[in-house]
Amino acid sequence: MVLVNVVAMIFRLAEIAFAAIVAGLTGKYLHASEGASSWELGRFIYTEVVAGLSILLALIWLFPFSSSFIHWPADFLMSVMWFVAFGLMVDWLNGSCGYVFNWDGAGFGGTATCSEWKANVAFAFLSAICWLVSALIGIYWVRRHTAPVDTSGTYRRRRWYRSRV
Repeated sequence: MVLVNVVAMIFRLAEIAFAAIVAGLTGKYLHASEGASSWELGRFIYTEVVAGLSILLALIWLFPFSSSFIHWPADFLMSVMWFVAFGLMVDWLNGSCGYVFNWDGAGFGGTATCSEWKANVAFAFLSAICWLVSALIGIYWVRRHTAPVDTSGTYRRRRWYRSRV
């Protein structure tokens, strides 16, 4: 079980790192488009909220206590939220920078807007995958540590006067 704890901690650290990168890149864009309406920036505000929530939850659940594995429904929900953010950003790019995962021409110099957006999309996708794997690890841990239901037929109803309620 130590291996499961170590793997879960590695995925939580990756979730924090990926969410911080997405939050930084999206926040940079939101700061640059200061005068635009919030309706036009809705997908970026959503991505920023998902990244902030992701950082908060990953920090809370970073340490591998047994209670951190029972949050797999929240991990799955965060994964779905990240996949939605990924889809919104891919839809916004709309092929203007070429194929989403085509990294030809990406560089570090100049105004690398396409490179920044492709990095933002890629790290949103990686974060979604990390949250999904965390949910699968949680399901694995919970299924391994729950006692099976006794179906041998030894159950007998107690009399009402022997009730311990």
